[in-house]
Amino acid sequence: MLDVNLTGMFLCAQAAFRLMKDQNPRGGRIINNGSISAHAPRPDSAPYTATKHAVTGLTKCLSLDGRKYDIACGQIDIGNALTELSAPMSVGVKQANGEIAVEPMMDVGQVANAIVYMDSLPLEANVQFMTVMATKMPFVGRG
Repeated sequence: MLDVNLTGMFLCAQAAFRLMKDQNPRGGRIINNGSISAHAPRPDSAPYTATKHAVTGLTKCLSLDGRKYDIACGQIDIGNALTELSAPMSVGVKQANGEIAVEPMMDVGQVANAIVYMDSLPLEANVQFMTVMATKMPFVGRG
């Protein structure tokens, strides 16, 4: 979990910084994959949630350090987009009260649309954090 969710993201950002600060024209945009679990975790998710908290810190640091190189960094926090990995949620997952419940899902294409929007902005503007989630998922009020 640590290697993929944090170390991998850090190493990719480090490589992107090297390229973006030296290219002509200088600058670029990094969009990190966060999670709503950093705001409201699920039961039994400490490793995942801890890495996603770290991603939020990384996003803030990259935003700050990237300013002088015209590098913008934002983060998208995704909730219940239907993929092979998240499919169990549509069958039922453990809730904070211990019950198993089916959760509403959204088309993963909506996540792609959100990323395209974030990337479409000129470098003088940035979406620092965006949450894209299934409207009826139990996030607001969870925890």
